[in-house]
Amino acid sequence: MSTSVEYRAYAVFARSQRGGPLYQIGFVEAFSDALAKTYANLTYDEENWFELCVVPLDELRWVIEPQGVSAKGESGRGGAIVEQRAGSAG
Repeated sequence: MSTSVEYRAYAVFARSQRGGPLYQIGFVEAFSDALAKTYANLTYDEENWFELCVVPLDELRWVIEPQGVSAKGESGRGGAIVEQRAGSAG
């Protein structure tokens, strides 16, 4: 009996203070939403974030799609989603 584990890619978003800008700070891969939250919290713990959230990449709904090469190497998908924070991992 073989069990296949399917990983999903998640975009990680953070806000450092109330009312501040929301940044897309990176990506994680996990096989559940709960693990994605844990991975994001452990991976991007360099700041005391006011808010930190993950969104499955396949559930993002674009209003205006970004142009150019993305993190996945595909044109127009998964690039800088809100703002890419200068010097952040991801």
